[in-house]
Amino acid sequence: MAYVKLEDLISYMGLEPVYYPEDVQSRIYTPEIVRPGLQMAGYFDLFAFERVQIMGKTEMYYIRTLSEDVKKERLDKFFSYPIPALVVANEMNVDDTIIFYAKKYKRPVFKANAKTTRLVNVMISYLEEELAQETTVHGVCLEVFGIGVFIKGKSGIGKSETSLELINRGHRLIADDAVIIKKVDNRLKGTCPELTQHLMEIRGIGILDIKHLFGVGSIKLEQYIELAIELEEWDEKKEYDRIGMDDNFIEILDVKIPSVVIPVRPGRNISAIIEIAAKNHRQKLLGYNALDMYTKRFYNMVQC
Repeated sequence: MAYVKLEDLISYMGLEPVYYPEDVQSRIYTPEIVRPGLQMAGYFDLFAFERVQIMGKTEMYYIRTLSEDVKKERLDKFFSYPIPALVVANEMNVDDTIIFYAKKYKRPVFKANAKTTRLVNVMISYLEEELAQETTVHGVCLEVFGIGVFIKGKSGIGKSETSLELINRGHRLIADDAVIIKKVDNRLKGTCPELTQHLMEIRGIGILDIKHLFGVGSIKLEQYIELAIELEEWDEKKEYDRIGMDDNFIEILDVKIPSVVIPVRPGRNISAIIEIAAKNHRQKLLGYNALDMYTKRFYNMVQC
C-alpha cells in the first residue's frame, strides 16, 4: 500500500515541531484530513484516527472553554488513538495539556504558519498526488502547444527522434523512454524518473541533455496528458482514418484519453503532423470540429 512518510510531509509543508519523538516513524496512507472538533466535544464514534489531524482557531478556542477535568479527559482519549500527527494552524500557541498527552502516547505535534483552510487545501493536494495510483509506461511525454502529448509505439519506430524535432521547434520535454503516469483527480499526469530527468537517448548519438542543449525553456517537470499519439509502420493493407470520423481512445489507470494513430513511412513529417494533431485537439476542446464543417458543406451540396 502506498504511503507518505511523516518527515516528507513536514519538509514539504514547512511544519515547526512542537513535539516530535525521534523513535516514531509515522506513515500516512490517506490524503484525507480531520479537524477534530467533534472529538473535542466528546464524540469519538467513527473517528478517522488514521488521518492527519488539524486544529485551527475554532478547535483551539473551544478547548479553552472546557473545564480542566473535561479537557484532560478529551485530550487523553484523543491522543490514545494512533493518529499520525496533529498540526495546529495559524501560528497558535499549543496548550500545555495537549503537549502533555502527546508525550504520554508519543504522538507528533506541529505548528504551521498558514491559515487553517489554506493548510488543509495544500496538504490534501500534496497527499493526493503522492498517494496517487501510478504506472510506468514506455514512450515519450511532451508539452505541445500547451497540450500534454504521450507518444507511444514499438521500439525503433522513431519516438525519440520525432520528439527531438518537436523540442527543436520549441516544444517541451517531460520524459523520454520511461514515463511515470499518475492518476490525479481522474486525470493523468506525466512525469519523469529522477535518473532520466531532462535526458534523451538518440540512437547513433547517445544520451543528450536537453536542458543544456536547448535551455531551461525546453523541459518541464510534469504535465497533464490529454492526447496519445501512436506511431506505427505504414501498412498498405490497413485502412487509415482520412477524415477524422473515428474517435479512438486508450485507457491508462482506468482513465480514457483521445488517441491518434499516425502511420510512419519515408517522406512523412511526423513532428509536423503531431503539432497539427495537438492544435486540432485544442480546437475540439474549444468547441470547433473541422469534420462538422465538412459535413455541413457536404449536405448543402447534396441538397443543391
